[in-house]
Amino acid sequence: MSDVKLDRLSALLEGLAPLVTLGLVSDARVDGAPSGDNDTDLQLFFLTRGRAELKINGVRQTIESPALVAVHASKPFVFHRFSAKDACRLVQARVQLTGPVATLFLEEFAQPRTVSLADDEPALQLAVAMIESELDAPRCGQPALLNRAGDILFIGLLRYLVAHPSDQESGLFNGLADPRIAKALVAMHQRPAFGWDLELLAKEAGMSRTAFATKFHLTMRRPPGKYLAAIRLALAQRAVDLGKGLKEAAKVAGYGNSSALSRALAKSMLPRQAN
Repeated sequence: MSDVKLDRLSALLEGLAPLVTLGLVSDARVDGAPSGDNDTDLQLFFLTRGRAELKINGVRQTIESPALVAVHASKPFVFHRFSAKDACRLVQARVQLTGPVATLFLEEFAQPRTVSLADDEPALQLAVAMIESELDAPRCGQPALLNRAGDILFIGLLRYLVAHPSDQESGLFNGLADPRIAKALVAMHQRPAFGWDLELLAKEAGMSRTAFATKFHLTMRRPPGKYLAAIRLALAQRAVDLGKGLKEAAKVAGYGNSSALSRALAKSMLPRQAN
């Protein structure tokens, strides 16, 4: 069966609930530092002209325009533009991930990801054209337009990462790139509270239980049950953080009762968001 109509990202985006704020960077250097306010943020740097250097974890990387760089905002980094006689324009987008699966998603950005915008991902090309046009000739409503373009830029980045999985990596984007594993992931993302078990997920993927369990673990770095449990726990914890009682949070996240959720929360190593 063809997976042409399989929507790999909509349910994930709903679970991330991204808020994108985009603006032009006037300083030659951007310093990122961990804080309690950016644990679930992603920083996007859109270099439209010139060259720049990213320094993170003691490693320096030269960025050639046009390029998009995604950096986990909780990691210390320095983004420096080369300005000597070289026209250089840098746009920065802060992506606040306000949804319950933000922590799981950000595992995919333990290292910065760089995308050359010379590639022809349509959503990225559209966002690039919109941003460049607005910066070249600002008009009324520029902040709102740039933020909408930032939304497109973020979605285009996700589409690109799914369409270009690494042969040497595993994780969410590699899972979404695999037609069979993607079907199981989408099912879990769409209905995390449903009573999924290994047999049902394998059926979604069109695989035997053993083949599915092995392939999922290799691709996603964890068994399907643990991935689903992490999504459910994140949903429940977000519900509790928003002031819902344990009984309601348990129902939302697919726990049998509030006692089961209470035990899961007690064992959880997921960090709570700072108040």
